[in-house]
Amino acid sequence: MTNAPHRILIIEDEAAIREVLRVILEREGYRTIDAESAARAQIEARNHKPDLLIVDLGLPDGEGADLIRRIRAWSAVPIVVLSARALEEQKIAALDAGADDYVTKPFSPPELLARVRAGLRRNARTTEGYAPLAFAGVRVDLVARQARDAQGEWLHLTPIEYRLLESLARRGGMVVPQRLLLREVWGPDRTEDARSLRVFVASLRAKLEPDPRRPHYLLTETGIGYRLCQDEPRA
Repeated sequence: MTNAPHRILIIEDEAAIREVLRVILEREGYRTIDAESAARAQIEARNHKPDLLIVDLGLPDGEGADLIRRIRAWSAVPIVVLSARALEEQKIAALDAGADDYVTKPFSPPELLARVRAGLRRNARTTEGYAPLAFAGVRVDLVARQARDAQGEWLHLTPIEYRLLESLARRGGMVVPQRLLLREVWGPDRTEDARSLRVFVASLRAKLEPDPRRPHYLLTETGIGYRLCQDEPRA
């Protein structure tokens, strides 16, 4: 059970799916609000100020992506898309509209809950500081720009590697589109330089992953971007 009574707004036109989501979330201690249309979702979002939104893309009165854009105009609330649309271009369009993550129907409840927790963590994290990141014994302090390996020896990371980790950590557990990473790490004139991004992700995996060929922490979301996962407590 989660300690904080986070409010989650479920935006889904199918009543049966809304009920399933409500049961799954409330069993974990979350409070839920629901809306069956884009118009109702905007009202509930403004009235209740939820901590996270779960949004279906196919709504009876409009596209979920358009709703996300409208909400992004006034709120940075984490948004997880839950949709049957599985094509890469559909996922990218939703992320470009302002969604933080994308889960495809039919969905696994543990996976959805993991994405919800990741979204709530991202929302709680501030730019003033990050807890050290843990990678199977490797510790990375993004604030001090220091890293140590599993034996406690200093580990050298380049400035770009630190910036890349920070961009991923700021949205810890959420998928980060490739173009956003390139813009934040290299600048707005390098958003098509996918090769540099792949090179530095491979370099980070070589330094941080127990088995870089089977990454556990720096995950590729094919055709979309990358995700930073943490399964160890941070201290």
